[in-house]
Parts: sequence; structure tokens; C-alpha cells
Amino acid sequence: QPQLMESGGGSVQPGGSLRLSCVASGFDFSTYGMSWHRQRPGKERELVASISSRSGTSTTYADSVRGRFTISRDNAKNIVYLQMNSLKPEDTAEYYCKAIRDTGSFWGQGTQVFVSS
Repeated sequence: QPQLMESGGGSVQPGGSLRLSCVASGFDFSTYGMSWHRQRPGKERELVASISSRSGTSTTYADSVRGRFTISRDNAKNIVYLQMNSLKPEDTAEYYCKAIRDTGSFWGQGTQVFVSS
């Protein structure tokens, strides 16, 4: 029943921007913290950014993306966003969103981001 569906991935040149969206359904979205992770072949999933539940007043970022990426949420639309600016080739990865609560966590299916010339 609970579902997360990422979109907005694609191919972009270095220095470009993308905005990823994760649409939630089947659960009380506002009560969950949300996060974005990325994974490259042969690598473990890496936490990219997180945002607290409810009003989302608390955010965290990986050192590699801080200042370039911004996580935000719209509880009225049940969407968490990842605005990605000044993209670098090393940002190329499959990006996943995750819902987190004391009762458990679950993942979306992922969306691919390619950053290349």
C-alpha cells in the first residue's frame, strides 16, 4: 500500500540543474522524515540529504552536495523534492527517496541521473 515514486531524472551537462520529485501515497506523508540517497554500480547507497517530518525545519546534507543541492517537502501535495544545481559527473547515480518513521522505513524505486558532457 505505501508507495514512493521518484521522477525527474535524466541527462544533464556538468554545471546544469535537475529537480527530482518523490510522490508519496498510501501513508500519512507529513508524519515521516524523508531522505534522498544515491547509488552507483558496485557502491553502497549514500545518504545525500534528509528533511525532518511535519514542517521540515531540520535538514542535513552530505558534504559532497552541500551548497549545491536543496531538499524540501510539500505536505499538501505529498511530495519531497531534491533541487540539484551545479551538477558534476560524480553526481551520476540512481537516486532513491526514503520515508522514515519510528515504526519503520521504506524506499522508492529510484530514478537515474546522468551528468556528462
